[in-house]
Amino acid sequence: MENLINIFIKSIFIDNMVFAFFFGMCSYLAVSKTVKTSMGLGLAVVFVLGITVPVNYLLDKYILAEGALVWLDPSMADVDLSFLSFIMFIAVIASMVQLVEMIVEKFAPALYSSLGIFLPLIAVNCAILGGSLFMQERGYSSIAEVTSFGLGSGIGWLLAIVGIAAIREKIRYSNVPAPLRGLGITFIVTGLMGIAFMSFMGIKL
Repeated sequence: MENLINIFIKSIFIDNMVFAFFFGMCSYLAVSKTVKTSMGLGLAVVFVLGITVPVNYLLDKYILAEGALVWLDPSMADVDLSFLSFIMFIAVIASMVQLVEMIVEKFAPALYSSLGIFLPLIAVNCAILGGSLFMQERGYSSIAEVTSFGLGSGIGWLLAIVGIAAIREKIRYSNVPAPLRGLGITFIVTGLMGIAFMSFMGIKL
């Protein structure tokens, strides 16, 4: 249990997808104009990461990895389908994003309208694919660990986009120099937030 909490906390604060790896920056910058839309997209990302990382873990463990098909037949112990990882991971992600898009359109049409093209673009958000690739690279040993990592990564991305959205809402009323208005000041604030999140690297886990 302690290990799961460590993975969860680390993926939110220390290995934050935005501030540690700068993943998902396109959606992060484009949708973070208001807290409401940022919260909607952030929750969608949490859901997609929380589902796709465990599903892709099972896919990798029991189908794609070298020797994974031995459960079908011992003669398949040498079969290695890991070259299909990218395409299979993206297929799972695209399916989940399509599901999220249909749910949001059905139950929150105003949010669906305000998110626009950026909701289906979650499918090509590098933070989502990055979560599955990090899971594969780090060699987590159980479905509980990858679920903890997926949810933590999603919550970390949610904190990042809601945080910058809140700052951008307030900064509209500030006297920002003309050349820095819009994305200019957003990049500067993102850099400062990234430096702030670096302080969490001192947490002993």
